[in-house]
Amino acid sequence: MLILIGSFLALMLLGLPVALAMAVSSLIYILATGTAPDVVLAQRMIAGVESFPLLAVPFFILAGNLMNTAGVTGRIYSFAVALVGWMRGGLGQVNIIGSVIFSGMSGTAIADAAGLGTIEIKAMKDHGYSTEFAVGVTAASATLGPIIPPSLPFVIYGMMANVSIGALFLGGLIPGVVMTLMMMATVAYFAHKNGWGSDSPFSWRQLGNATIEVIVVLMFPVAVWAMVQFGLSTNVAIGVALAVLLALDWYFDFSAVMALMAPVILIGGMTLGLFTPTEAAVAAVIWSLFLGLVRYRSMTLRTLVKATFDTIETTASVLFIVTAASIFAWLLTVSQAAQILSDAILGITQNKWVFLLLANLLMLFVGCFIDTIAAITILVPILLPIVLKLGIDPIHFGLIITLNLMIGLLHPPLGMVLFVLARVAKLSVERTTVAILPWLIPLLLALIAITYIPELTLWLPRTMGVAK
Repeated sequence: MLILIGSFLALMLLGLPVALAMAVSSLIYILATGTAPDVVLAQRMIAGVESFPLLAVPFFILAGNLMNTAGVTGRIYSFAVALVGWMRGGLGQVNIIGSVIFSGMSGTAIADAAGLGTIEIKAMKDHGYSTEFAVGVTAASATLGPIIPPSLPFVIYGMMANVSIGALFLGGLIPGVVMTLMMMATVAYFAHKNGWGSDSPFSWRQLGNATIEVIVVLMFPVAVWAMVQFGLSTNVAIGVALAVLLALDWYFDFSAVMALMAPVILIGGMTLGLFTPTEAAVAAVIWSLFLGLVRYRSMTLRTLVKATFDTIETTASVLFIVTAASIFAWLLTVSQAAQILSDAILGITQNKWVFLLLANLLMLFVGCFIDTIAAITILVPILLPIVLKLGIDPIHFGLIITLNLMIGLLHPPLGMVLFVLARVAKLSVERTTVAILPWLIPLLLALIAITYIPELTLWLPRTMGVAK
């Protein structure tokens, strides 16, 4: 155990990428102990990605990239301005609402920060906001990406913990709303403190149009349910509702209805049993292509190729981490390291609420140093047996671990959102870190609420019948 963990930490300190550090330390352990033939390293790494749910990863990444190139980002921004731009600190509120909508398409915090964040930071600077405030609110709102479905970390966690990915997606909705309200309250506090006004004039017409768009989206599942109750098959009901929706959008040219529909289609399809998570990811890609090629006609062959190559690059990095982490996690189990660590934690406490406090502290620390996907694949084999033994719902724990690791994305030395926004805003990493610090308060308050009020996560999956 000491050889495995010690060599991993030493390689990390030497500056090796986390995936390489896990793979090399695993090889060192196998050669030093003779636990298994060295060919097992390759076999276990390949087995780590031989999973049908993992097929969802490249498709969700591709869907987010396609949405970025389909001209949807600007429309989301315009919709958010109409909905909340009239509030005090308007563009800060726009930043948050825009991230809520975009998170329903991309599934990653980094895509949100790099895609919508570029527009938001420029607009806020043009309206006189400090670069630090613009970066802070953009970083905090980007954490919504993996909490509001779809979510790549949920896919990885669901695969590792053998938990319904659809239930995890549903479980993220109410926590996402809680986080959104806390961030909006934080913007309102800064606006009051600094005497900021609105950034767009109040207009009943604009607000009414934006509200109608929200109602149209919310009526989609209601209309499907009503038609099924009247005797239509589910597929026919969805087809009719979708045809009416497209006709309305073509006639009224809504700003963000099509983008808002992405999470509704994905979550609704999985809840009704029409899609597996992988099929839902494919549906997201088809929807993105439809918007870019047919509805908005903003996607060219060049942008399509660029989105595809960006997807290949991101997918390769994610899956390489998964392959390396799978052998590392397997060796943690084989060497009894996971069991020893589990017993050590249970030796400290048998109280599940105290355990959740300790787990939060551990995951916040790990999230500062290790990539999100790698952290999930390492921590789940260690912590999940304790979670099950203490009677904690694994869906609830999935939300906790994901939010902890999202907060880790905002911290040096490995916080990817931190580095992306530093580059976008042309700020030093030090100034970007200072800008983000006040936003840790609402995020940590949300973490406490989600940790100690399990029904925030579990009520919706249980109500929809996808969790016990």
